[in-house]
Amino acid sequence: MIRKCFGLLLTFALLFSVLAPLNADAANRPLAKLPGNANPLMDHKLGADPYSLVYNGRVYVYMSSDTYVYNSDGSIKENDFSSLDRIQVMSSADMVNWNDHGTIPVAGANNKNGGRGIAKWAANSWAPAVATKRINGKDKFFLYFANGGSGIGVLTADTPVGPWTDPLGKALLTQNTPGMAGVTWLFDPAVLLNDDGNGYLYSGGGIPNESDPASIANPKTARVIRLGADMISVTGSASTIDAPYMFEDSGIHKYNGKYYYSYCINFAGSHPAQFPAGEIGYMVSDNPMGPFTYKGHFLKNPYTFFGVGGNNHHAVFNFKNEWYVVYHAQTVSKAQIGTGKGYCSPHINKLVHNPDGSIAEVQANMTGVPQVGTINPYIRTEAETIAWQAGIHTEPTQAGGGPIGNLDVTHIHNGDWIAVSKADFGAGGAKNFKASIAANIGGAIEVRLDSETGPLVGTLKVSPTGGMQNWKEMQTTINNVTGVHNVYLVFTGSGSADLFNLDYWQFMS
Repeated sequence: MIRKCFGLLLTFALLFSVLAPLNADAANRPLAKLPGNANPLMDHKLGADPYSLVYNGRVYVYMSSDTYVYNSDGSIKENDFSSLDRIQVMSSADMVNWNDHGTIPVAGANNKNGGRGIAKWAANSWAPAVATKRINGKDKFFLYFANGGSGIGVLTADTPVGPWTDPLGKALLTQNTPGMAGVTWLFDPAVLLNDDGNGYLYSGGGIPNESDPASIANPKTARVIRLGADMISVTGSASTIDAPYMFEDSGIHKYNGKYYYSYCINFAGSHPAQFPAGEIGYMVSDNPMGPFTYKGHFLKNPYTFFGVGGNNHHAVFNFKNEWYVVYHAQTVSKAQIGTGKGYCSPHINKLVHNPDGSIAEVQANMTGVPQVGTINPYIRTEAETIAWQAGIHTEPTQAGGGPIGNLDVTHIHNGDWIAVSKADFGAGGAKNFKASIAANIGGAIEVRLDSETGPLVGTLKVSPTGGMQNWKEMQTTINNVTGVHNVYLVFTGSGSADLFNLDYWQFMS
């Protein structure tokens, strides 16, 4: 992940197109995730190096905390990765509506994260990997992260979104861990919990000597080590995975009894055709510790699909009996500032295993994947559950009664909106709508169906509450709504200041 979204090479960089900048806060105008599309997963913030966890009917995506870094004149500089000290989390039950769970303040060294950093020894938190295991009758969650390129740490929690603690007070893997000698970049973890209950941690990357063709072709910098039963210790020595043209980005999944190790192929030197630079290659083994045999590649560089390149970073997962790959690309930053500048956003497309066990080439696009469920509009829905949006931000909230790390939708101005996809109102229909709101100014929420200018079925007038964190539930009637619809909450009001904040909403029959 060290260059996470750097340009491929000078030859690729010459191909990059520079587009006119777009206004991120244009009223009624989505930034990069267009209504009807499922990619990128979000466009109100960035997120790199995505990793997936499937748990209790939801897929959780964990990401490095890509945020813009600025020059002294206020312009956005090329990503220098100085902001990668947190982990961002989002989840979905249907692959289109994503709940923003905010950030985990991982790194704590040198007063990182304003003194709230959980791992006080760590200066960075790059490229997370997450697993869950039932221990002593209780589900436990394990978040592995890279402290730059120098080692792997682990946090633990009782839920997928925390709160998280540092059980070791130090790194889990370092260059002194048995078998880790020779790893150029000890980062980019991936974790596998095998069917027998044993855990395995994969990591590594880099080229020991970029002037040596043999070192480029066989860096021997990928490793796998068995985890202890507690998932926060290791057993024995790490084994080397001889991944040809290895660069970074370990991935692991099990399919039909075989173990698939995947990684980003490097960019150095010249490559045989079967090892294309910047693409995701994969190897297969009968054993989680290897040896692995190279089989091919399945995900081209993001430049092929989106016109902006950089490295590849991915994770393969199964959700509701379908296989997917989550990966990053510079689509949101390209839409917002005209060029990616190394800032990435998460995407998901389907992945197919062929009958012979090989993996078909993934067709990445902005369309994304089909929605695999509907939203129940008659239960509390967090406002930060978003399919599409225009102009809003999210922030930690002081509102009570919400989930761990609850957020609200903020930065609301006239003409901004949020939307969810496929809310099922049933045959009985909705007759009322309520929302939890905090406001200094106020305004209104127009409830519209199927587009931001679609049929208006109700208007909730928002009055001031005495502060942007003074919360009050407000309610209005709705013209009877039945069937399945996309629901748009369109915000109206006057002035340049934020109109109000929104915590949650709910329809009533």
